[in-house]
Amino acid sequence: MLDFRALWAEALPFEEFTSRSAEHCRLWEGMYAIARVPAWVLEAVPPGVERRFLVIVEDWCGDGPSSIAPLAKLVAQVPGFELRIVGRDDHPALMDRYLTNGARSIPIVVALDGGFRELAHWGPRPRELQAWVMANKATLPKSELYPQIRKWYARDQGLSTLREVLETAGLPVVRTPIPS
Repeated sequence: MLDFRALWAEALPFEEFTSRSAEHCRLWEGMYAIARVPAWVLEAVPPGVERRFLVIVEDWCGDGPSSIAPLAKLVAQVPGFELRIVGRDDHPALMDRYLTNGARSIPIVVALDGGFRELAHWGPRPRELQAWVMANKATLPKSELYPQIRKWYARDQGLSTLREVLETAGLPVVRTPIPS
């Protein structure tokens, strides 16, 4: 049984994680700066709800800034929400609990209630993007795959991640179209 309270105590707040991200600090901070949380997302959170989001990621993760920066922006705007980050490579037993098709794919967001009980987890990518990647990774070279992934994230603006993480956390979400 994982002690999420202990993991939380050693985990880093988003700002501290980004400041320690020597190689990709500017990317993480830049994605946070441009992240926007639409009103429909904020309206999906009932008053007084407490949620903690324990993120498993590494600085070098290509999907991390596009998914976690919008979530961090949401958390900063919602009373009762908190976010902390632990490194995948520093917590192999934790990571092994959330494998994706047998791989240590990140980011993973573990949704916890106010008492540090696990509700569910999300990751490593929004469902639509993950399905596309799984369908195309065997036939597309990385030099073509990754630019398409970045375009998808730019078009989506973090909205799929926010919607899916809120659903994972047991919160009702209004379905709104994602910009195309």
